[in-house]
Amino acid sequence: MKTNRPVTVRQELQHERALCAAILTLRSVEECRSFFRDLCTPAELQAMADRWAVVELLERGMPYREIHRHTGVSVTTVGRVARYLTSGNGGYRTVAQRLSAARNP
Repeated sequence: MKTNRPVTVRQELQHERALCAAILTLRSVEECRSFFRDLCTPAELQAMADRWAVVELLERGMPYREIHRHTGVSVTTVGRVARYLTSGNGGYRTVAQRLSAARNP
């Protein structure tokens, strides 16, 4: 997070909600991909894609060190993703469950 920003906590929350609302308007994977490529630096996008790959591998039960070898993501990041998957805000879990349900109706 940036420090010394002239933005209040309330404004920050409004900005976050506006971003989430913008994401919800996207109608296809390609629209989403284009939006995130405009929004994020290549490194930011890669970091998010790596974390999502970790979620998918954790869901399959792959051990942390094997995930590290498979993805190049640090074991520390794998652990952080695992912690958020089990006791975070529920975002990873919600999407993982919905994608699993869509694949296995």
